[in-house]
Amino acid sequence: MEDFTKETGIAVDIQVVPWDQYWTLLEAGAQGGTLPDVFWMHSTYSQRFMRNDMLLDLTDRITQSDTIDPNNYYQDILGLYQYDGKTYAIPKDYDTIALWYNKTMFDEAGISYPDETWTWDTFAEAAAKLTDKDNNQYGFASPAAYNQDGYYSMIYDMGGYILNEDKSASGWDAPETIAAMNWWYDNLVTVCMPTQQMMGENTTDVLFSSGRSAMTLQGSWMVKAFSENEYIAANADVAVLPMANDGTRKSIYNGLGWAASAEGSNTENAWKLLEYLGSEDAQRKQAETGVTMSAYMGTSDKWTDCAPDFNLQAYLDMTKDMVIRPYTANTKIWEDYSQQVMVRAYTAEITMEEACKEIAAFMNEKMAEE
Repeated sequence: MEDFTKETGIAVDIQVVPWDQYWTLLEAGAQGGTLPDVFWMHSTYSQRFMRNDMLLDLTDRITQSDTIDPNNYYQDILGLYQYDGKTYAIPKDYDTIALWYNKTMFDEAGISYPDETWTWDTFAEAAAKLTDKDNNQYGFASPAAYNQDGYYSMIYDMGGYILNEDKSASGWDAPETIAAMNWWYDNLVTVCMPTQQMMGENTTDVLFSSGRSAMTLQGSWMVKAFSENEYIAANADVAVLPMANDGTRKSIYNGLGWAASAEGSNTENAWKLLEYLGSEDAQRKQAETGVTMSAYMGTSDKWTDCAPDFNLQAYLDMTKDMVIRPYTANTKIWEDYSQQVMVRAYTAEITMEEACKEIAAFMNEKMAEE
């Protein structure tokens, strides 16, 4: 924010909050009328915040701005923060999902590294060969709660979907979705993954960075942390996601937005900060410093330089066929429920088909209430 302060003379007081506490604190602030002047917004929460007039309407300010042109941003990301013809946030970034793998474990097993020719079947075969459960070594780890950086991309590759285009019905009970999740369970969950309990106690990055998991699906938001991990830096690399047998290779993507409180006492200065953060210059700096890929199109070409030892081009290659992360006004409600149900499927309390149908019924119920 130093550049912004120099340009405007407006001092910015930044409060850093751990990610696992951020949304809890933000929701508490929304309920108590104490939202920060400027903050990050996410697709899981944006619809509810916008519909309840918690976010500053930026529509007219954007129209009058010489800096912010909506056409410069990824339109799906911009759409996450639009409601009823109005815009409530400036796109901050975007993320894709890619496949991280442990080169040392692959070398020891005599398996070729993942590349653009891999299908999901190739992935499953390699994961099975890399698994030695007696010695706590697993080919792949992905807990039941992991969707965007878990089974979502695979579902869409195999013809399924989570939400239909007009957001009127769940796709969890579509035959293709059920078939995809049955494949996920039969070929991955029961064959090459740690138990749900182990994955609940250890995050996938911990399992990967300790050599207990040979592969993990991770969003581009993890690159900086992975590059700073000595074990991962010495042993790992990244590749594009596997594809379906018909060549379909999709990545679920999402992006944060910069928003301001509708009830803030400093809305004009808040807008000046948002305008700066959304500028081409600021977005380019965000990418070049390795924070994440920026939502301003054409500014992330040097993002790959932030960790030159990794094939970060894989993340950019995954932009060729992206699906925006499914969302509605009640995303938080139905997504939390779906993750709880999926735990029961992972632990064989119910079948995967039963889980998919139960999630679909709940999701449709909650969407009908919107």
